[in-house]
Amino acid sequence: MKIIYKDGTVADCPADEELHVLRHTAAHIMAQAIKRLYPEADFGYGPATEKGFFYDVDLGDKKLTDEDLQKIENEMRKIVKENLPVKPFILPREEAIRLMEERKEKYKVEHIGDLDEDAVISFYRQGEYIDMCVGPHLTYTKALKAFKLTQQSGAYWKNDKNNKMLTRINGVAFRSQAELDEYVKQQEEAERRDHRKIGKEMNLFMTDNLIGRGLPMFLPKGYTIWQELENYIKEKERKLGYRHVMTPCVGTVDLYKTSGHWDHYKDNMFPAMEVEGESFVLRPMNCPHHMMIYANRPRSYRDLPIRIGEIAHDFRFEASGTLKGIERGRHFCQNDAHLFVTPEQIKDEIASVVDLIFTVYKDFHITDYRCVLSLRDPKDTVKYHQDDEMWNRAETALRDVLNELGIEFTEEIGEAAFYGPKLDVNVRPAVGAEYTLSTCQLDFCLPARFHLTYVDKDGTNKTPVVLHRAILGSLDRFMAYMIEESKGKFPVWLAPVQVKVLPVSEKSLDYARTIQDELFAAGIRSELDDNNETIGYKIRSARMIDRAPYMLIIGQKEMETGEISVRNRDTETSETMTLADFKAMLLSKIENRD
Repeated sequence: MKIIYKDGTVADCPADEELHVLRHTAAHIMAQAIKRLYPEADFGYGPATEKGFFYDVDLGDKKLTDEDLQKIENEMRKIVKENLPVKPFILPREEAIRLMEERKEKYKVEHIGDLDEDAVISFYRQGEYIDMCVGPHLTYTKALKAFKLTQQSGAYWKNDKNNKMLTRINGVAFRSQAELDEYVKQQEEAERRDHRKIGKEMNLFMTDNLIGRGLPMFLPKGYTIWQELENYIKEKERKLGYRHVMTPCVGTVDLYKTSGHWDHYKDNMFPAMEVEGESFVLRPMNCPHHMMIYANRPRSYRDLPIRIGEIAHDFRFEASGTLKGIERGRHFCQNDAHLFVTPEQIKDEIASVVDLIFTVYKDFHITDYRCVLSLRDPKDTVKYHQDDEMWNRAETALRDVLNELGIEFTEEIGEAAFYGPKLDVNVRPAVGAEYTLSTCQLDFCLPARFHLTYVDKDGTNKTPVVLHRAILGSLDRFMAYMIEESKGKFPVWLAPVQVKVLPVSEKSLDYARTIQDELFAAGIRSELDDNNETIGYKIRSARMIDRAPYMLIIGQKEMETGEISVRNRDTETSETMTLADFKAMLLSKIENRD
C-alpha cells in the first residue's frame, strides 16, 4: 500500500500504520462527500481513531437522518471510483489562513490560530476538496477498499461545552471487505447482546430524560438481581472480616479539598451546592468518608487491619456522549471497601483481595481477563499528587507484592489513581473492548492528608497504609456485563424469574395457581402466566422475554397425575416429576449458586 507524506514523498506504508492511514484518508473522503452534498458545511476536526474515523462538522440547522448518512456513504463510493490523486502542499501561515478564509472554513482558521507561530501548515488536495492535515494519506482515493458509516452524535467544538455543538459523523475502514464484514458481524452480535436492549425486554431498568440522562432506575426484576449481587458480595466480605457501613451521598467541598479530589477530579463532579454558607457536592467516590470513619476514634496496631466495606451510591458528571445504560451512568453503586493496614500487612491483605477477586470470577465463570499494574506518568504534573518519594515507594511496594504472589501482569503508564498505583483486572467481554472490572489500589497519600494514625507497638504514632478495592466494580456495570455475557440468561440463583408457571388452558389455571403458591412459599421466584394465549406463545414469551431458567407446563395430564411437566429454557423437551422433587432440585441449585 503506497502512502504520500506532506513533503510529497511516496513510500510503502509500514504495516503497523496501515489502518491509521486508511481511516485518516477515509475521513477526508467523507468530508469531501459531505461538502458535495452540503456546500455550506464547515469542518472542525476529523481524525482517525483506534476503531475507525470521524469528522465534526457544522451543518447549520440541518439535522441528519439515517438516510442522509447513507447518501454520504454513497457519495464516498463515487469519490473512491473517481480514483482522485491525493496531493500535499505546504503554505506559510498567513497564506494558509487566507486559503481557509476563502473556502469559508472558520474552524480551520481558528485551529491555525492555535498552532505555534513557526508551525508548518500542510494541506492535502483530492479533486476539488482541500483539507488541512499533517498526513500521511493514501496516494489515490481508489486505494480505500472497505468502509462504512456507523452513526452520528453531538460533539462540542474543542470538546468545550461553552462552544457550539457540532455533528460528529463516525465511520469504520478496514484493509479488506472481509475484515469489514467480520466487523459488521461483531456489531450485530453486540447489538443482540446490548444490555440496554435486553434490559428493556426483560423489564430490568429504565431511563427517562425527565429524571435525567445517565440516571437509570431499577425496576422490580432488575432490583432483584441487584439485591442478589449485593447479598452475594457482602456475604463473601463478612467471612473475610469486613465491616459494612453506610455513609451520605454528599460531602462538603472542604472534605474533597482535604482528600485532593477537588484539585484532581472536580471536572468529573457535579457542581457545588451552596447551603447555609457551606458548599456541598454529590460524592464521586467514598474514600474521604471512610477516612473519616477511621479517624472517628483512636486506633492501635492491634486494631489493624480494619476493613470497611460499603455498597455506596456515587455520582459523576459523565459527558452525555459517553453514557451507556447501566454500564456507564451518572449515578452508580460501587462495591467499595477500604482496608487500613500496617506496612507489614500490605502483602497479606493484597493477597486476600486478589484471592477474593479470583474466587468471585470463578463463581461467575469469568475466565478471560488480564492483570495490569497501573502506574503514574511522572511527566504529568497535573493529574497526579506530586510526591516522587511516595510514588516510588508505593509503586515498588505494589510491584514487589504482585511478583511475590506470582501474579502475571503487564504495566501501563498513566493509568494510576491520582493518589497511588493500582492493580486493575481487565475483563474481555464476548464483544467489544476490554475494560476494568476489579481494582486494588495502594495508597500512602490519603492517610497522610487526613492525618490518620495508629499507636504502634513502640508507643509511637504511625500512619496506616490504605488499600482501596472494588471486586464487582460497581453493581450496575457488573450487571450490564452479566447481561451481555449471558444474553439475559442468568444462572438460576440470579435470575429475576426462576420459574414460569404456564397453564395450558383455563381448565388448569386453578391447579397452576396452587403450584405457584407452593413455589412462592418455598422462596422460589416464580410467576404465573394467566394470559389468554396459546401454550406455544407462553413458552416463547417465558424463554425469549423472561429468560426464565425453568417453565412448568400445567395441563389436563398434570392435573390428573398430580405431577408437573418441567422444561428447561435451553431445550425443546419436557421432563415429568413431582413438585417436591422439582423444588428440592431448584432449591439446591439456588443454595449452591449454580
